[in-house]
Amino acid sequence: MQLHFSPSMRSITISSNNGFIDLMKIKVAACHISYRTLFHTILVLAFLLPFVFILTAVVTLEGVNKCSSLDCLGRRLGPRLLGRADNSARLVKDFYNILNEVKTGEIPSSLKLPDSFDQMVSSMKDNQYDAKTFALMLKGMMQKFEKEVRESKFAELMNKHFAASSIPKGINCLSLRLTDEYSSNAHARKQLPPPELLPMLSDNSYHHFILSTDNILAASVVVASTVQSSQRPEKIVFHVITDKKTYAGMHSWFALNPPSPAIVEVKGLHQFDWLTRENVPLFPNLEKVVFLDDDVVVQRDLSPLWEIDMNGKVNGAVETCRGEDDWVMSKHLKNYFNFSHPLIAGHLDPDECAWAYGMNVFDLRTWRTSNIRETYHSWLKENLRSNMTMWKLGTLPPALIAFKGHVYPIDPAWHMLGLGYQTSTNVEDVKTAAVIHYNGQSKPWLEIGFEHLRPFWNKYVNYSNDFVRNCNIMDL
Repeated sequence: MQLHFSPSMRSITISSNNGFIDLMKIKVAACHISYRTLFHTILVLAFLLPFVFILTAVVTLEGVNKCSSLDCLGRRLGPRLLGRADNSARLVKDFYNILNEVKTGEIPSSLKLPDSFDQMVSSMKDNQYDAKTFALMLKGMMQKFEKEVRESKFAELMNKHFAASSIPKGINCLSLRLTDEYSSNAHARKQLPPPELLPMLSDNSYHHFILSTDNILAASVVVASTVQSSQRPEKIVFHVITDKKTYAGMHSWFALNPPSPAIVEVKGLHQFDWLTRENVPLFPNLEKVVFLDDDVVVQRDLSPLWEIDMNGKVNGAVETCRGEDDWVMSKHLKNYFNFSHPLIAGHLDPDECAWAYGMNVFDLRTWRTSNIRETYHSWLKENLRSNMTMWKLGTLPPALIAFKGHVYPIDPAWHMLGLGYQTSTNVEDVKTAAVIHYNGQSKPWLEIGFEHLRPFWNKYVNYSNDFVRNCNIMDL
């Protein structure tokens, strides 16, 4: 880099040998220049020249077409300093305008959408598409891939649902053998409960539990854990409800393995009047019951639940929108419902707190004066008419609607959730919870169950039972 002063001292020329900064002239006015002014000019140039040199060197090393860390600072700032527009910015702005234009437009049926990025590049080269056609192609590809992702997620959800709902070979064997026993063994067919205990089935001084399941082994664990954890097991009455197919096997299990001193009643759905008659209450004489899901384990006496004053509410449940576990206890209605559906958006608040099924206190007297049943069935019909698109699969979402305004929050210590899907469940918290719930796909009786959480369930399985052993049901 060289610095030249003209003989007349009217111009100063800066030149470079690399070809990038060929000439920079500073013209000096024709008037007389003092040495002080010249000195200050040279001082400023001496300060700027190192930066000009560095910029020149960087551009030379990186090349005109390879902008990296400095992003070709000189070429970007140069046009602006000289008052010229930046063409790249204008092109980007034009492309944004095209994207906005095609945002609401239809994709031409004649436009063939590529299946990959390589196909798109090849198609662009071959057909020389303009920017608008490219934008339409991009939109079509995004919509296509989004649809494939939704379908894939739905298929994955269905597969997990079926896997979690399937009955392992050993448990199926248990049901079949106990059904055969019902046919051949009079003891397996004996009345449950015995005639002298029938009045207790409607006695509100007892603590009544409802358990609905077709899984005999799971039912045995729920009943055994509840009875063994109770301080007054003689006051417990279990109403076990199952389907017609499982009824004989379920009856055999509790007839041959009575959880004394507790009382157990086993009924099949086909034995209830409300299947053939309208507005028949399920348990007409009971005032308060506790519902337990078949994937829970009771670890503490639940008698205090009958002392809770629910202030005219129907459903005592643990809310799932607040708690130390940010994953399990962070559920709102938006986690279960499709708020793009107009009926859902018009009736529900996406930020409203959800609550948990699995351990619920029901005030049946208040329930009978409500329209919960009608609301539940009404929304089920609406979901069917909407091709099952209003909420996620499961029994909880329609219940969240039906019980809206009828829920009384109870202490979360009564019901710990997430043992069927939360891999990082705190084991120490599990030990102190009143009821632990294996909600999720990883049930403790399945091979996909979490090994560190399965012992809490295995503790109540009667592995010494002949039927259990003969069906090769072992401690996993």
